[in-house]
Amino acid sequence: MTRVRGFRFLVLRVFLAAALLAGAPSVAHSQGIGLPDQSRDTPIEILADEGIEWQQKNQAYIARGNAKARQGDVTVRGDTLTAYYHKGAGGGTEIWRIDAEGDVRITTPRQTAFGTKGVYDVERGIFVLTGAPRLISGTEKISAAQSLEFWEKKSLAVARGNALAIREDKRLRADVLTAHFVTGRDGKSEMNRVEAFDNVVVSSPREIVRASRGVYNTKTGIIVLRGGVKITRGDDQLNGAVAEVNLNTGVSRMLSGAQRRVRGSFKSRRSSSSP
Repeated sequence: MTRVRGFRFLVLRVFLAAALLAGAPSVAHSQGIGLPDQSRDTPIEILADEGIEWQQKNQAYIARGNAKARQGDVTVRGDTLTAYYHKGAGGGTEIWRIDAEGDVRITTPRQTAFGTKGVYDVERGIFVLTGAPRLISGTEKISAAQSLEFWEKKSLAVARGNALAIREDKRLRADVLTAHFVTGRDGKSEMNRVEAFDNVVVSSPREIVRASRGVYNTKTGIIVLRGGVKITRGDDQLNGAVAEVNLNTGVSRMLSGAQRRVRGSFKSRRSSSSP
């Protein structure tokens, strides 16, 4: 059995290397796995504890048991990985889709994503993670009820359905959160901006801020919120068109819009010694 498993692994490794490097150079560079801005110019290597099955009729390889698909510094893990292939335009063989099921994880030097099921469209460069998906990137944690999508060519991740971004004791919640990535000085991908859309709520131990949309700068810790903004702190409330919340300092500012003044509602408080 060991020889059979080793033989299957060797066949798959050689097959995937040939598939990714076949055809014109542009074909090889258009394929990659994992989060945005990751390595795309090296072969995909797949390993599995329980062996790899080659289904020629379905044009698929199925890796079972702690399966891993690795390319450069990006690794996709799952209980089962299925790689689908077809004939490319240049006559070679290409991997066009990879499915991951059961305890799915995507790891890179700076980000780790979790879920129960993942579907990676190699040609479009899109990885969709479902099953209570979440992403950890530096000091930020992002989760979603519906799905977590990684758009490799656009260098962004999209969290859909009651999406939540957490930084220490501060939370940014919205129907949809879009995280944008840039390449850092060391050449690695890092998150630099998060956009929030619809039913936006920013909460901290001191206050709650509601708005229609917002933009969070992960470097400065500042969130700019727009559209029916309400800042609530205890019984006090500020209403306006634009607000700025600094997650690092805990300072919130309501800014006047072009057509709306800032309006505040403050409940008067009496001291305990007053009659």
